[in-house]
Amino acid sequence: MTIAGQLAHAGHGTAGSAWSPLFPVVLLAAGYVLAAVREPRGWDHRRTAAWLVGCALLAVAVGPLAQLPDDPRGHMAQHLLLGMLAPLGLVFGAPVTLLLRVAPPPVRRAVGRLLGARPLHLLAHPVTAALLSTGGLALVLLTPLYAAAERHSALHHALHLHYVAAGYLFAWSLAGPDPAPRRPGLAVRIGALLGAAAGHAVLAKYLYAHAETLPPGLSDRDPEAFRAAAQLMYYGGDLAELLLAVALFATWYNRPRSRPAHSIKRFASPKDEALT
Repeated sequence: MTIAGQLAHAGHGTAGSAWSPLFPVVLLAAGYVLAAVREPRGWDHRRTAAWLVGCALLAVAVGPLAQLPDDPRGHMAQHLLLGMLAPLGLVFGAPVTLLLRVAPPPVRRAVGRLLGARPLHLLAHPVTAALLSTGGLALVLLTPLYAAAERHSALHHALHLHYVAAGYLFAWSLAGPDPAPRRPGLAVRIGALLGAAAGHAVLAKYLYAHAETLPPGLSDRDPEAFRAAAQLMYYGGDLAELLLAVALFATWYNRPRSRPAHSIKRFASPKDEALT
């Protein structure tokens, strides 16, 4: 199983294999620390701490929380950790910048080409990332996808992967320290954050008000548990969005006042250098 697949796996299989997702999380943490130690100019310890906090939150989501009996509150806590809180730590670990500093030239050129690719420009736009994050959650909770994921472990794993990827993309598009080609101005990013926060709050209230029928397709329903999950979604989402807003304004305030226009392209040149 790949690292991504193991990361998504939670609470299925035998008692021993149920804890297997912790191993790829440990690999992610260890690999980052080794790369940080190799960085010749010295890597910011705050970046390392942020990455390790993100990994720790992933470990809680795919480890202890996954061992709880099936319960909407546990599933919502997993969503908050996988899709909102852990990505913040991972993004502010600046793993792409670290990779560009320690990787050999061919890898840096490949990363530079990826950063300049048009599909990434579309995915990295804050509005697109907000739709993938908040819109993806709405699709799960307002359609039979939630019930289907309860019955099919592959879909369950895929949804967890989506939460992590969409949450990472959203945090990176708004305030990530790693290079982000054609990142829009502050007003667009604030608008995307406010839109996502509003959508998240409305979705939580709608789930609370319709806990007797949402998510559709469930055969064994516990409305009170879903109401509690909706409350967790509402207040936990507020916390994550507040942290992201603080990070967004801090990143904007501390941004470099001048930056060469060719700063991305030079990664793809034969004489590419590490990111400064």
